Amino acid sequence: MDAQASEKMYEAYYMRVYSYVVTISGSRELAEEITQETFCRAMTKSASFRREADEVTWLCTIAKNLFYDEKRRQKKTGPIPEDIEADGKSIEQIAADRDSSFRVHLALHALEEPYREVFELRVFGELGFKDIGTIFGKTENWARVTYHRARLKLQERMKTDEN
Repeated sequence: MDAQASEKMYEAYYMRVYSYVVTISGSRELAEEITQETFCRAMTKSASFRREADEVTWLCTIAKNLFYDEKRRQKKTGPIPEDIEADGKSIEQIAADRDSSFRVHLALHALEEPYREVFELRVFGELGFKDIGTIFGKTENWARVTYHRARLKLQERMKTDEN
């Protein structure tokens, strides 16, 4: 792949791949690293791209595999400590936000696939329904229905957890 084509692909898909990786990893720093490595791999392995899917689907697949590789590596070496930043919030606000966020993530974690991943791609990854459908090899309508069902299931789990 020549430099101009590589740059064009990078500019066209960087945010979509980055958003996807943030969604599955939950870490912006890790997502940046994986996204950069994704494009490096794509540029060196472009000859193996068979054009059976969209470029963004191919890139997201590379990113997903790199993420899983990183998770396996972390299991072997142990977790990397994360720095905690206050962002100008009081400790009470941080605790409340974390508590709420934790409850949402617990309920989300309990969702079965593909509901959880579709919800994460839509909300955290900010992907459109067409892109989500493409990632799963399904239609845009399938993605819309699955997202709607995921929202209903998540709301139901949040209500039962409150009681």
